[in-house]
Amino acid sequence: MTRDGRFTAISLYTGAGGLDLGFEAAGFDTRVAVEMDSPCVETLRANREWPVIDRSIHAVSSDELLRTAGLEVGEADVLIGGPPCQPFSKAGYWASGDARRLDDPRADTVAAFLRVVRDTQPRAFLMENVAGLAYRGKDEGFRLIQSTLESINQACGTNYKADLLVLNAADYGVPQIRERALLIASRDGVSIGSFPATYAPASLEAQRALPLDTRLPPYRTAWDALWDLQDDDSPELAMRGKWGDLLPSIPEGANYLHHTERGEGMPLFGWRRRFWNFLLKLAKDQPSWTLTAQPGPATGPFHWKSRRLSGRELCRLQTMPDSFEVIGSLGAVQKQVGNAVPSALAEMLALGIRQRLLGDGTVDAVAPTLIPERRDDVPPPEPVQPVAEKYLHLVGEHQAHPGTGKGYRAVARSAV
Repeated sequence: MTRDGRFTAISLYTGAGGLDLGFEAAGFDTRVAVEMDSPCVETLRANREWPVIDRSIHAVSSDELLRTAGLEVGEADVLIGGPPCQPFSKAGYWASGDARRLDDPRADTVAAFLRVVRDTQPRAFLMENVAGLAYRGKDEGFRLIQSTLESINQACGTNYKADLLVLNAADYGVPQIRERALLIASRDGVSIGSFPATYAPASLEAQRALPLDTRLPPYRTAWDALWDLQDDDSPELAMRGKWGDLLPSIPEGANYLHHTERGEGMPLFGWRRRFWNFLLKLAKDQPSWTLTAQPGPATGPFHWKSRRLSGRELCRLQTMPDSFEVIGSLGAVQKQVGNAVPSALAEMLALGIRQRLLGDGTVDAVAPTLIPERRDDVPPPEPVQPVAEKYLHLVGEHQAHPGTGKGYRAVARSAV
């Protein structure tokens, strides 16, 4: 902790700063950030004075990290980051119990994160976006990380024990359905515990399932986040591609399934023959679906006005503060924001780390700042337009998807 009462953070794989902004709101200062993606580096430097090392973490020594941060071994309050995890095909190379393997430049992104844990020994760490760790029956990656932490503990006299959490951001006030897998550990072996949901779906069925004394405020919605940004008619937000003119015929909160034999529209597609986010449209009174980093021209979610989301709207749905501007073209902004952690979720986690792992007894008096306010002036849904004439030739019988592993692509692969 610094003299002014703020906590210190080392940030790896910082991206556009979604995690860091949440930790910043919770009283942490990013003392050094490592990010090699040029657009993200430009965004970070345009908005904050954090020291940014714009090289691969494999080319950055832990000594350089500490020197840049102005910290000694053991002084950092938290190490945070979301390694862009590759499949764990290389995991056996670095997680067999020999901590020296973490120094090898061929080690993957998770190994590099754990190398910094070993060398800097922060009081706590949070690792986000660990692909595959949370799947039942496929926990090899989690077990390998645990064994590596055990070797670090033996070598350094620490007691890191990681808790694996899978949280839906909407449960904590983010106006977006987005699940994240997180590993959180304390140097002293203290468990972070659980984070019970603080928000819930607004449906009567969902609320009735809760005891009267534990009913929660409703999910924050797309309207709560975007209500004052709705009239953006910039040309770059216009729909593109083969299916763009079909979007106005889909109701709010629906997708292409509206135009199937089981939907209420016209039979233009087979049931479940497309990805879920194909022609997916936001509903004002519901949270957004997960924002993607590199969507195709027909990949939603799209605005209820049948257009693409603006950069500011994307940031709002990720609960980044309005004072923070993600730099670049709309595509570059979408990539940066789509890969980010919702900042309000990060703020909640950071407050929990302060209280439970860093022993800060003042957190109870700290209110989260990044959750959008609830609004009661939700307008009615936008009117649904007729299907454009150029799509009418698609009307007819279409086969539904036959089931997992039996679709067109799966059949084609099995025939090879």
